[in-house]
Amino acid sequence: MRRLLIFLPRKALLFLLPAALLATLSVSSACAATTFSIPLQQKMLPNGLTVVVSEDHSAPTFGLCVAYRIGFRLEPEGRTGFAHLFEHMMFEGTPVAPKGTMNQIVEGGGGNLNGDTRYDYTEYIETAPVSALDPVLWLEADRMKALDFSAKNLDNQRQVVEEEVRVNVLNQPYGLFFAIDLPMKAYDTYPDSHNFYGDFHDLDAANIEDVRAFYFKYYAPNNAVLAVAGDVKAEEVFAKVEKYFASVPRRDVPPLLKVVEKDQTAERHAVEEDKLANLPALAVGYRLPERNTKDAVVGAVTGELLHNGDASLLYQHLVKEKQVAVSVDGGANWPLGNPFEYNGPTLLTTLLIEPKGTPAEKVLAAYDETIEQLAAKGPTAEQLARVQTKMRSDWYDQMEQPINRASLIAHAALFDGNAARVNTIPADIDKITPSDVQAFARKYLVPRNRTVMERNPAPKPPAQKVGE
Repeated sequence: MRRLLIFLPRKALLFLLPAALLATLSVSSACAATTFSIPLQQKMLPNGLTVVVSEDHSAPTFGLCVAYRIGFRLEPEGRTGFAHLFEHMMFEGTPVAPKGTMNQIVEGGGGNLNGDTRYDYTEYIETAPVSALDPVLWLEADRMKALDFSAKNLDNQRQVVEEEVRVNVLNQPYGLFFAIDLPMKAYDTYPDSHNFYGDFHDLDAANIEDVRAFYFKYYAPNNAVLAVAGDVKAEEVFAKVEKYFASVPRRDVPPLLKVVEKDQTAERHAVEEDKLANLPALAVGYRLPERNTKDAVVGAVTGELLHNGDASLLYQHLVKEKQVAVSVDGGANWPLGNPFEYNGPTLLTTLLIEPKGTPAEKVLAAYDETIEQLAAKGPTAEQLARVQTKMRSDWYDQMEQPINRASLIAHAALFDGNAARVNTIPADIDKITPSDVQAFARKYLVPRNRTVMERNPAPKPPAQKVGE
């Protein structure tokens, strides 16, 4: 049957084949896809640093990720935004390698580098030709040992972060309210309900002793995973990591914080005004179950059914049929990560941009019709198969580039102690049935488990008449 795909247009073939045969082909494709796995080797150094290697000899490059078990959730009260601010400090140099050394070595050799902070981790990533592996490992080990703790560097990066907040939040329509304000309303504990980008008052209050204490508390080899993917040999990588990182001392790291939220018993609702938005918006967030449970995987699939592309359930009903929204975005653990990379409370979030003049009640009613239909009948087999295929494709696509693969396997090892989790996710996705999605909608996608937030354009001041 696959040979027919070469000679017949795809749409024509689909019309020619009976539904039963299409279902058989979908199952066959899924079975073939979920047998694919990437090679992984993992070990731990005496100082507690976990090292993961995935060989891929398709191109003479590598990707490297160092992920630390510290993110927004763990930043101290009164220091909102500190985890992100500290991420910036890691690029300010060390007593041995001054600021700019890492950029010069990585980018000067044709590579690139970056860092990012999420709720449950902060990561530093690089990709470059394999000839640069030794100097990059040395540089990462160097900044795991010590930083240039100077007030000048702190003041510089504080200004950079505050400007980032102005650009991405304060001077943007909607101001990331669906990522910042919605969780602050949905949760009750400080780790889950504070402004992760940081209030200016807290950022301005941070001092160099805060930076030093944060570094020695969380930036330790026994609180990190180093992953390398690409045109390398695992045993050689392990030897190089031992050479450069063995001298980094183990530190006293606090036990992992287990955040527990009280059960939500009633819908929460909030209304905000936006001086920059021209169209109203609506965000809905449902609390999700714990990661690595079957319900969490069903939640990931349900999020894609509702939000993934023009064929998604919400787009078809709200944009195409009811015309009460002009755009639909969202998903599980959206927009700060994929549906499988969180280690504490998170939401299944929907963001709807509405036509001007559309009452929020009308939009929410149409939204609820979609959810109620899912709870009443579940998705069709075809709808579910489409989403499962897309999710597998997206997952494999992430693992194709060495830098992204290194990131994924580092996070898996950080959260689960075993990077092999990345190889089981496609099969877990394929096990989900329409009845699983239906049961999930009935249990979790209910008003008492959600927070609704309206974001309306602020009234414009009356225009002054000429001469006034």
